Amino acid sequence: MEFKDKKVAFGTLGCKLNFSETSTIARSFQEQGFTRVDFKEHADVYVINTCSVTDSADKKSRYMIRQATRQNPAAFVVVIGCYAQLKPEEAAKIEGVDLILGANDKFNIMKYLESLEKHASSEMHGCTFKEITDFQPASSIGDRTRSFLKVQDGCNYFCTYCTIPMARGKSRNPSIDSIIQEAKRLAAKGIKEINLTGVNIGDFGRSSGETFFDLLKALDRTEEIHRIRMGSVEPNLLSNEIINFVANSSRIAPHFHIPLQAGSDEVLALMKRRYDTALFRQRVEEIRKKLPFAFIGVDVIAGMNGETEELFDKTYQLIEQLEVSQLHAFPYSERAHTKALTISGVVPMEDRKRRTQKLIQLSNKKLHHFYDKNLGRIVSVLFEAHSNKKVTSGWSENYIKVEVPYLPEALNETKPVRLRLVNNDGHISGDVQ
Repeated sequence: MEFKDKKVAFGTLGCKLNFSETSTIARSFQEQGFTRVDFKEHADVYVINTCSVTDSADKKSRYMIRQATRQNPAAFVVVIGCYAQLKPEEAAKIEGVDLILGANDKFNIMKYLESLEKHASSEMHGCTFKEITDFQPASSIGDRTRSFLKVQDGCNYFCTYCTIPMARGKSRNPSIDSIIQEAKRLAAKGIKEINLTGVNIGDFGRSSGETFFDLLKALDRTEEIHRIRMGSVEPNLLSNEIINFVANSSRIAPHFHIPLQAGSDEVLALMKRRYDTALFRQRVEEIRKKLPFAFIGVDVIAGMNGETEELFDKTYQLIEQLEVSQLHAFPYSERAHTKALTISGVVPMEDRKRRTQKLIQLSNKKLHHFYDKNLGRIVSVLFEAHSNKKVTSGWSENYIKVEVPYLPEALNETKPVRLRLVNNDGHISGDVQ
């Protein structure tokens, strides 16, 4: 079929890994003649790359699917991603969905587009957890001056609250050589910053006999790349060796994202996490000792089954004591087929939300402290956007959004900026040096 005059729109929910995969899938459509348009526009095909990490993510996925069917009831609607893998029958009940693809088929949408005629009922192509074995390369390009580069997929950890291994399979990765080649290709297209993404990137090497540290060292030697930013790394995989290496690198950004999930050893054990609070504390303190101005983001779940008020207080006190920069706090969400459902001591939803709000308030204090600490410093800002010809904005190496007076020639360039004051919108204003 000829797709030259057809339009395709993509909706993406969830993690940066999803965004890198959507970008790659979108390029395959454009290669077949499709024109990509914004998701809010009228399109002939809508592809929704879903998330299912929480009940809220499921609801957002369903809403986005219905949004597509409302915008053009005659459009061909494709649902992919974790919600499609874990709950295909549920997605199939949404009126207007034509095609639902599991983890093994989401990069092969074109194979199923012999025509764009609506289906009488949803066509489903799924797979089991054990059948998810291939690594599909992905990277984002064209959306910004930064690129999300997929370096790993899947997870072997099977935490009791989480369905991601069921949605994405076991941990796997490409070779370091192939990643370096892709990074060089992105750099040649003008990308100045590469963000390493995956489900559990610290576990890199399962497929190739290499390590995440090996990958960082190889990327650090690649002169074509201007800046490298790490994604989330588990505390037990973020070794002191890696922290010291980042501290001495001019290419790897001083930006860490470390999932804590709970700040009591009792709840960490219920979650079957692979570290304790002492190790987490040591990692944060090591970063602060070697990189005093590094950004440290932390994930926390409030109200997991078995978390009493006393145990939550332990989490709050641990985070309060540590110099982290920001929290990503969210309430525990029951997930089907997870072992957490068998743990006694269910926390009422109102208590989960209250605890989450308390953590968000603590996060705001931490972030303001981090900003205040950086005022007066000169940072390196990669500029990527303009706003109403009034300001030009970008991100510093330590993950601060910085705004300067309108400077159109700075787009996709890195410039030294002295941080001056915190704006009402939470960004920092500065002066180019």
